[in-house]
Amino acid sequence: MTAEEEHAEHAPDPALLQRWTSTLRAARAGREGPDPLPYGLNLLARWAEPQRKYHTVDHLRAVLDRIDELADLGGEGGELELVRLAAWFHDAVYRPDRSENEERSAALAEKALTEAGLTSHEVTEVARLVRLTVTHDPAEGDINGELLCDADLAILASDPDTYTAYTKAVREEYAFVPDTAFREGRAAVLRQLMSLPRLFRTPYGAAAWEGRARTNLRAELTALTATNCPPPPPR
Repeated sequence: MTAEEEHAEHAPDPALLQRWTSTLRAARAGREGPDPLPYGLNLLARWAEPQRKYHTVDHLRAVLDRIDELADLGGEGGELELVRLAAWFHDAVYRPDRSENEERSAALAEKALTEAGLTSHEVTEVARLVRLTVTHDPAEGDINGELLCDADLAILASDPDTYTAYTKAVREEYAFVPDTAFREGRAAVLRQLMSLPRLFRTPYGAAAWEGRARTNLRAELTALTATNCPPPPPR
């Protein structure tokens, strides 16, 4: 690969940068603030870090697209610009070997968005939404939380090939974890998700994604636990 090709491969997506700029300016509602561009470049650099295999710019783009889909088709309401900002920050800090990623991402949002001209209420709400992605369990009537969590979990309802690619990418992110420990940890995550009364809280998400997502989760959990089973004793 030439230097020019490598630069092009890692160059920030202009369309995503425009989405960031439009979102931040809309959230400021005409208030003065610094140029959005440096903040967007910083975020996209974070999303392009080499340790990421699933939590990449593609995931960010997918979450933003699902928020738009829910807003357009579901008529969900909510503070859409704040939800979109939360999507930008929800995995902005991501180290697979650490457990405080959401908290550190929320702290980054608080610092950056305060500098960028949002009000205290707006900053607090974005940070709350980022922290909510720890559990993906918004309270009843939390429209902003429902939008973000449904968009973030929408990958669970993908077709079998896409879902398989997703699980492989997650495993690559945790390549440093031995197989047995990874299977046990991943199974615990799947059980936590399946224990939720509903994976998707928006009307559209519940109707369009719930059944397929649970089918995928059950199939993955079955495969994980089958692999964990000890071999039969010799006869």
